[in-house]
Order: sequence, then C-alpha cells, then structure tokens
Amino acid sequence: MSTPRMNAQSDPTVQPVPASVVAQVDAADVTLSNPKRAVIALGSNLGNRLETLQGAIDALEDTPGLRVKAVSPVYETEPWGVEAGSQPSYFNAVVVIKTTLPPSSLLERGQAIEEAFDRVHEERWGPRTIDVDILAYADVVSDDPLLTLPHPRAHQRAFVLVPWHDVDPEARVPGRGPVTDLLAEVGLEGVRRRVDLELRLPD
Repeated sequence: MSTPRMNAQSDPTVQPVPASVVAQVDAADVTLSNPKRAVIALGSNLGNRLETLQGAIDALEDTPGLRVKAVSPVYETEPWGVEAGSQPSYFNAVVVIKTTLPPSSLLERGQAIEEAFDRVHEERWGPRTIDVDILAYADVVSDDPLLTLPHPRAHQRAFVLVPWHDVDPEARVPGRGPVTDLLAEVGLEGVRRRVDLELRLPD
C-alpha cells in the first residue's frame, strides 16, 4: 500500500509562496496559450540610457501575446568593436519573456520599439539609442539571415552573458552550451554592474 503524498498545504517544512507572487505570475500567464520562452538583450549608449531601457521593457510588456518575466541588473560596458573612448559607454540588460508571437513577429516588434525610440544606427558598431536583440527563442536553432537563432555572437559577449546568467543561472545557449561555461571562457573584463541603477519589472 502506497503512502499518500503530502501536499504543500499540510507539510510544515514547505514555505508557502506569497499570494501576491502567485497572483502576479498568474496574471502574467493567464492571457497566453502555450507561450514560448525567449531572451532579449537591450543596450543603449545615447540619451537617457536608463530611461530608454525601461521604456523598451515597458513597450515589450505592452505587446499583445508577450509578458516580461524577468529583468536583469544594469551593466555598463564600453562599445564593442570601436576605438576606446570614441563613443559613450553602454547600459546593457537582458530580459526573459514568454510569448505566443513567432520569432519573425517578435523581431518585427523589437524593430518597431527601436524605431519608436528614434534609434540611431548609421554605421556598423555605431552609437545607438536602443538595441533590441533576440538572443534565443525556445530551443530554436536557425541560420535564417533575417533572424539567426540563437544570436550569432551572444556566446562571445560578456555584456550579454553576464546579465543573462543573472536572470537565469541555468540558461543554455542553444547549440553552444550552458551560459555559465561560456561566461567562464569569455571572462568578466569590461563589464561593470551599476548597483546604483535599477530596471523595473512591469506591473
């Protein structure tokens, strides 16, 4: 005869999840049917960088069929691929979302957010108001030139891997391996956490 399973309510060793947290999670997911998990990188080095990052997060949350589930700390980094001191530093962050949008529609939404913030992108590696890059979409691996998944350089960039690891320590880059291992190879040089700054998870 098997022993009846003890549920969380009758087990004194199980700490209940606060009702407010349960309500927040339920509210975030109830409108989505079979959502996919995706990871998005945000970066800005022009204008009010923190305000722009927050605005992009809020715009993502306002997207039908999309809910923002986690927001990383803010990191400050020097621009990639250009001479030191030739551009302002970047504020970078990573967000985890759940969405029913297909990758192509998610890409279009990201581009629309960039346009809404008057993105400046006149040259490769040039300064920009906001970058919205899809790092990964579920376990999809695709070499579509319009949207390569996972992001073709995500596994090489500490400014992506560090905040990604913050929001999901168990994360894996599809086809590349655990973020933890990739970060160990890349190192932390040039990535500085801004403990004085904070991005807000949308209500």
